[in-house]
Amino acid sequence: MLIKNAYIENSTELQDIRIVNGVFQKIGHQLVSEKDEEILDLGGKAVFPPFIESHVHLDTCLTAGEPVWNKSGTLFEGIECWSERKKTLTEEDIRTRVNEAVRMQAKNGIQYVRTHVDITDPNLLALKTLVKLREELKELMTIQIIAFPQEGILSFPHGKELLEEAMKLGADGVGAIPHFEFTREYAVESINYCIDLALRYDALVDVHCDEIDDPEAKGLEVLACRALETGLKEKVTASHTTAMHSYNNAYCSKLFRLLKMSEINFVANPLVNTHLQGRFDQYPKRRGLMRVKELMENGNNVSFGHDDIFDPWYPLRNADMVDVVHMGLHVGQMMGYDEIMNSYQFITTNAARTLNLGDSYGIKVGNSADFVVLNAENFYDVISDRAELLYSFKAGKKIIETIPAKVELYY
Repeated sequence: MLIKNAYIENSTELQDIRIVNGVFQKIGHQLVSEKDEEILDLGGKAVFPPFIESHVHLDTCLTAGEPVWNKSGTLFEGIECWSERKKTLTEEDIRTRVNEAVRMQAKNGIQYVRTHVDITDPNLLALKTLVKLREELKELMTIQIIAFPQEGILSFPHGKELLEEAMKLGADGVGAIPHFEFTREYAVESINYCIDLALRYDALVDVHCDEIDDPEAKGLEVLACRALETGLKEKVTASHTTAMHSYNNAYCSKLFRLLKMSEINFVANPLVNTHLQGRFDQYPKRRGLMRVKELMENGNNVSFGHDDIFDPWYPLRNADMVDVVHMGLHVGQMMGYDEIMNSYQFITTNAARTLNLGDSYGIKVGNSADFVVLNAENFYDVISDRAELLYSFKAGKKIIETIPAKVELYY
């Protein structure tokens, strides 16, 4: 197949892309078509690497209001609601919802997903089901599974044993939730246990770290220190870290030195944390986002995640990563022209680093022909005009095509 007249990753020069056997064979200007070669002329549309969802909970998706709605809008009531819904889980229930959510994601150009799966369940039903679905859905979606102790490791009965069993069953990474543990001591021990498991199973680490407005929640310094000491570094991710917006600048000055040395990744979730955080504030109210600009200036990798899709923590659905970026730019005050243009990296190249995808990801010769085409010339226009996803190709195979809506104005 020959893709003609594409603006690749905000380039101002049109290029062509040749795909052979599902792989990018050649990228250049005015490539000459070969005999019987299929041609797709984009006419100057924008081409990007496929979108990556670097933080979501597929096991909880599409359960909002079951059995009750989260009326306070807090993280903690959300956990209570999910604890009740979790009692009714069946494999069929999980399969149906995950299949629907993954197809929703695919329609929005997502081809890679890191999902956190709750393992605070004696039967590990969700984890076992997601492991099966990871294989069954691989031609549509590459799924990476983090074993996530939603109700704590030390604060949940047999939490340590369940987390290790999840790793034995095939989880790709280990999680923790230090801010939800009963005590500071439990919080520190949970991180240490998480890191030790990752070392034993040669696994990734992604911790729900300090997702709270409490300035005294400082699991991040422990996680970064352990990542540095063990050499895990870029294999470690700190998700949320919303307590950071409550830290004083003197403490952050000290902390950021450690964060830079640790080389850990960060995932911000602008939609959900803007909704969940600041719930105990009167005025002024905190925004609920980590210090994205400062972390990037510090040399740390930051990607964006949707986090939740119509579940006890977030009452809306569409799984659109462009919505996530749109919110992140506003809340993070990153509205300069170059910041908007380059913001696609939060859900592509930066997210690929978070998932540790290595050199296999991206639009370059020799890689799998995975890419998306949007109805715009660059990402600034994608954000500004909410441009449609026209195509999504995985291994050179078209998996999504959108016919843009035609709007007539009679005036």
